[in-house]
Amino acid sequence: MTIQHPAERGGASRGTFARFAEWGSNLTSSPLFFSFCALLVGAFVAVHAAGLSLHWQHVAGDAMGAVTLLLLALLKNAERRAEHAVQRKLDALATAMLHQWQGEPGKARECLEEAIGMEEQL
Repeated sequence: MTIQHPAERGGASRGTFARFAEWGSNLTSSPLFFSFCALLVGAFVAVHAAGLSLHWQHVAGDAMGAVTLLLLALLKNAERRAEHAVQRKLDALATAMLHQWQGEPGKARECLEEAIGMEEQL
C-alpha cells in the first residue's frame, strides 16, 4: 500500500481501484443511485418513525454510514485524479507557450497534443 497521489500510482495503466473508483463515480452520479439513497434515507426515517427496536435503528444508521464512507473514498479518488489532470494540462499549456515564445513551434505542438485527452489516461 502506498500513500501517493492517485494519478501517480501504477504507471501508464489504471489499476483495479482506479477503474473501480471511476465506475463508482459514474454510478453515484446516476438517477439509479439517487433513488437508492432516497430509499435508504426513507427506510432510516421509517424505522425511527415506526418506533422499531434499537437494533433496527442501528442497522439502518450503520447502512447509511457504510455507504457514506465508501462514497467518500471513491469520490475523493476521482476528484484527485481530475485535479491532477487539470494541473498537468495547465503545465503542458505553459510549456507550449514557452516553446512558442522561444521559437520552437514543433515542441509547442507536441506539448499541446500530449495534453489532449490526458484526463482519460489518469
